[in-house]
Amino acid sequence: MQLYALGLNHHTAPLAIRERVAFQPEHLQQALHGLAHADSVREAAILSTCNRTELYFAAEQPQHAADWLAHFHRVSLNDVSPYLYAYPQRDAIRHVFRVASGLDSMVIGEPQILGQVKDAARFAEQAGTLGVLLHKLFQSTFAVAKEVRSTTAIGANTVSMAAAAVHLTERIFGRVSDQHVLFIGAGEMIELCAAHFGGACPKSMTVANRTEERAQVLASRFGARTLRIDQIGEALARFDVVVSCTAAPLPLVGLGMVERAVKARRHRPMVMVDLAVPRDIEPEIAELDDVFLYTVDDLAQVVEAGMESRQQAVVEAEQIIDSRVDGFLHWMAARGSVPTIRALREHAEALRQAELERALRLLAKGEEPQRVLDALSHGLTNKLMHGPTRFLNQADETGKAEAGRLVERLFNLPSHG
Repeated sequence: MQLYALGLNHHTAPLAIRERVAFQPEHLQQALHGLAHADSVREAAILSTCNRTELYFAAEQPQHAADWLAHFHRVSLNDVSPYLYAYPQRDAIRHVFRVASGLDSMVIGEPQILGQVKDAARFAEQAGTLGVLLHKLFQSTFAVAKEVRSTTAIGANTVSMAAAAVHLTERIFGRVSDQHVLFIGAGEMIELCAAHFGGACPKSMTVANRTEERAQVLASRFGARTLRIDQIGEALARFDVVVSCTAAPLPLVGLGMVERAVKARRHRPMVMVDLAVPRDIEPEIAELDDVFLYTVDDLAQVVEAGMESRQQAVVEAEQIIDSRVDGFLHWMAARGSVPTIRALREHAEALRQAELERALRLLAKGEEPQRVLDALSHGLTNKLMHGPTRFLNQADETGKAEAGRLVERLFNLPSHG
């Protein structure tokens, strides 16, 4: 039985493909049972987030997993196969260690993914598809992720525009949790910003976009409200933080609009983050006393400051992971020896029982105990040595040297070669 991983993520597939193979929570148990009973699959777990869908499974052969994934979601295998990656045992172990440690995330070092991996393991356990191999794999995964996070600076520095936006907001307000946040746009950058701000639990989040349907889709993911883009001016005073990133050719937020909002807010401060190129927010707004306006260049400085430290942490994390992959493979190899060890012990126990019964019969006949014990020890020695001695005697001329070295290692004997 081997471990495998198969899936796609934000590195390999666009959102339009990722959403077609995402698993809804209410269908996860059905999916786990289906995968675990697919041809040759014995154990199964499914990790499904906005950025990735991955199958982890133990099987004799992995070739039918991609077919099963396409069939379950009623999509053509030809449509998804260009975006899929499939990892055999060593690479699968390394991959899940990297995923849980935040090294494969859109934001390197982000902590949310570890909780999502733990959820995947819990769902599989509840569904009864988490066998011995996957249980050990996930326990090792959690230990590796904890070690990476506690012994490196992988999550200590800001290395994305979205994280920088939260960081700069916290400089002004102290806590995001007391603020109302408006996102203008619904593209990938706004999606990432919403994820980061959502992790800080603001009082409210609202999405405004030219296409209301896209705004609704994004808002539903984060429990946010929606706002028509032509309502921004009249609603702006309600928001403490505004993050904008659209493809509009001209600014959407003008100086007069913000001046009115600041007056209505009685000069309570506002943080405005403009991630658009060309800009969504008129640059003159930065001159207002109660507005803190940050552009892409401002955020880039924050990101650059954290990048060098984070890159060193990635190197350290990769070294930890490589070492722990070797350790897990060693455990798997040792587990493969268990049947042989059990058989060896049963054989030795049978020999012991036979010699003990013989000795008890001799004692019952009145034989001298010292002679019985001596015979018992000689009998055990001869029977235990019979196998390796026969192995050495039966080796052909070309194999005698190797047989000798093997027995020396087996019995920890001094080398004679």
